[in-house]
This record gives sequence, structure tokens and C-alpha cells, in this order.
Amino acid sequence: MDLNAILSISGKPGLYKLISRTKNGALVESLIDKKRIPAFSNERISSLKDISIFTEEDDVPLTEVFQNIYRTENGGKCISHKSDDNTLKAYMEKVLPNYDKDRVHLSDMKKLFAWYNILVDNNLVDLEKEEEDAQEEVLDN
Repeated sequence: MDLNAILSISGKPGLYKLISRTKNGALVESLIDKKRIPAFSNERISSLKDISIFTEEDDVPLTEVFQNIYRTENGGKCISHKSDDNTLKAYMEKVLPNYDKDRVHLSDMKKLFAWYNILVDNNLVDLEKEEEDAQEEVLDN
């Protein structure tokens, strides 16, 4: 699961795939409706690879959280981001038991679950590929 080219753009819904870089920012494609739009350098653009979730110990990369959800759901979609607050908290507890309850807000959980479902819809969540990469990394060291 390579999340380097998958972007979140502040103020815009959903996720975007980086198509190319421009002198003023980037050309991106929505993973929801496949429309291409410019993303300018003054917008807050974050790669999903750079995002982490707060836990009681260290921050956990989003990739790892997505892997936990993938295992929990056997590769399928997770709960809706529109579920009630208690359901969202219980599900978060299930996929990341040690998440920081003070710093991870409901809005973060909603975004996390919505993003996961977008990635699943676009066949971008692949646990087997991630495990192969981990094995290759161990062999290289």
C-alpha cells in the first residue's frame, strides 16, 4: 500500500491521487469522481504517508492503522464515517486499542474511516503487498 501519491487537501473533501507536479503546485485526480483539478502550493496538501495517529506511546503511521482495519474487515470496507459517536469510538478502540482518547477527536476518526473506505473502493489497500515489502526489507538488512 503506497500512500506517497495519495493526498489530502485541506478544505476539499475526499482523497486525491497526484498526477503531476506543476510550478504552482500539482495536478491531482479525485479518487471519488475521477475529476482532475489543480492543487496550489498555498493549500495545505498532505501525503497520507506523512500522517500519523496519536497513541498512548508513540504516533502510529496511517498505513499501520489501515492495515489493522484491513485485517479486521478481511479486506472489506469498514464502518461508515456517518455512524454514531459511540460506534465510531468503539470501532477505533477495536482497530487501535491504545489510541490517545484526548488527542484523537471524532472528526479524526470520521476522516480516517472515510479515507479507508475510499481507498478500498479504489483497490488501493493491499495488505499482501505491504507484507512482501516488509519481508524484502528484512532480507536486505
